[in-house]
Amino acid sequence: MSTPRITDSHCHLDFPDFEGELDQVIARAAEAGVTRMVTICTKMSNLDQVRAIAETYDPVFFAAATHPMSVASEPMVTVDELIALADHPKFVGIGESGLDYHYTADSREAQIESLRVHIQAARETGLPLIIHSRDADEDMARILTEEHKIGAYSCVMHCFSSGAELAKAALDLGFYLSMSGIATFPRSQDLRDIFAAAPVDRILVETDAPYLAPPPHRGRRNEPAYSAHTARVGAEVFGLPYADFAAQTQANFDRLFSKAAAHTVGV
Repeated sequence: MSTPRITDSHCHLDFPDFEGELDQVIARAAEAGVTRMVTICTKMSNLDQVRAIAETYDPVFFAAATHPMSVASEPMVTVDELIALADHPKFVGIGESGLDYHYTADSREAQIESLRVHIQAARETGLPLIIHSRDADEDMARILTEEHKIGAYSCVMHCFSSGAELAKAALDLGFYLSMSGIATFPRSQDLRDIFAAAPVDRILVETDAPYLAPPPHRGRRNEPAYSAHTARVGAEVFGLPYADFAAQTQANFDRLFSKAAAHTVGV
């Protein structure tokens, strides 16, 4: 029986943790049923490296933005710069952008400005926005809702680990929640309950590799293959057989990341 296919919707294959190992990492992903992955550029200065990975490996797509924790140290990206990237056949999302007040609350105003730039780019390109949100639930819900009233756009709350109120705000806007290794940790029952209350047709899975490895790899480097562990926990959360949950998350990814879905990936 074939292994159900899933997609790692968010990883960072350009990070030094994977240097010299990408052939093996992507091969292990395929063995685990992870036949696509989206690698995320967090600083526009790293764009060339991230784009080259997507161009080298058929299963890899890419997205780009300025991560909120880097906004203070990087030039403010423009809407036009992001729109220009959309011409690339494997550029499939705007992100990760967002708000992070845990470590970088002092750059709050710049983060909000940057977030609005990224939202505008998502709106104009039709590509999904990929959101990072930490310790910023109230501002995030307010800005996403304000901007959606100005003009609709699609979005995934990457590595969702915020509260029920932000989850509801995002779902009410038609957005998606992405389940990372955090949702598999023993102490994350409250988070699993938030996912369980969400529509299963709005759930994605991801690793955020090299971070947040799920059990049995917790505490070590994460990699795309391990999204299968998170997806198995997701199947339990939603009371579904693994194959059914995998198929559902594939359909969800295809709906949100329609440009990636339209790209033919070699098997």
